[in-house]
Amino acid sequence: MKYILILVFSLLINGCSIFGAPTEFDDTKGMTAERIYQLGSDKLRDKDYEKAIIYFGKLESRYPNGRYAAQAQLETAYAQYKKPDPVLAVAAADRFIKLHPNHPNVDYAYYLKGLAVFNERGVIEKLTKQQISDRDPRSLRDSFVTFKELLTRYPNSKYAKDAAQRMVYLSNSLAEHELDVARYYMKRQAYLAAINRCKYVLEYYPQSPVVEQALVTMISAYDYMSLDDLKNDTLRILKTNYPNNPMLTGKATDDERVWWKFWDSL
Repeated sequence: MKYILILVFSLLINGCSIFGAPTEFDDTKGMTAERIYQLGSDKLRDKDYEKAIIYFGKLESRYPNGRYAAQAQLETAYAQYKKPDPVLAVAAADRFIKLHPNHPNVDYAYYLKGLAVFNERGVIEKLTKQQISDRDPRSLRDSFVTFKELLTRYPNSKYAKDAAQRMVYLSNSLAEHELDVARYYMKRQAYLAAINRCKYVLEYYPQSPVVEQALVTMISAYDYMSLDDLKNDTLRILKTNYPNNPMLTGKATDDERVWWKFWDSL
C-alpha cells in the first residue's frame, strides 16, 4: 500500500510538470476596450492603484491603437504617481509625451511629471523629517524645469497657475539650499566659496526671500577677507534694498549677532 501511494504521488508531480501550472484567470477576456478602461477607472477611484495599472496595461496590450489606449497610458502615469512610485510615474509620463505630443491632455502629462519629480524623495524626507532645502537639489531643479516647460508650451493650460506657484516655491527652496551651503563654507572659513554661493543666489533667485541673508553673509565674508571695497559695495546694496535689516538698525537679536560674527570663535 505504501508503494502504491508513492507511485500515485509521483504521477501527480510528473503530471504537474508535464502539463504546467494552471494559467492565471483573466477576467478581461473578451471585453471591449471601453469596458476594460472602466474597470481600471473604477480601481483608481477605489485607490487600488496596483490593480488599476494592471487593467490599463491589459487594455493597451490588447487594443494598442484605440483612443482608450492613450488615455490608459496617462492614467497609468497618474496611478504610479499616487501609488507612489515616482520613478515609474515619470517614465510613464515621458512615454505619453513622446507617443502623443499633440494629444489634448499632454499638458497634464507635463504637470504630472513635474509633481512626480518633486516628490521623488518624499518618503525618505517624511521619515527623516528632512527639510526640502536640505535635499539633493537635482530633483528640485528637474521639477522646476518640467513646470517651466509646461508654462512655455502651454501657457493657457488649466495647470499653469498651480505650476507657476510651485515654481516659486521650488525657486525659494533652491535659494535656501544655496544659502545653507554658503553657511557651511563660512563655518569652515572657506569665504570665497561662500561668496560664490551667495552670488549664485543673487543672480538666479533675485526674488527669493533669502537674498537679504545672502547679502549679509557676503558682507561678513568680505570682512574676514579684508576686502573692504567689496564689503562696502555690498553693504550699500543691503542698505538700499533692505534699510530695515536688523544689522543696520542695531535691532539684531542675540542669535543674529552671533551669526554676524559667528566665526570669531573659530
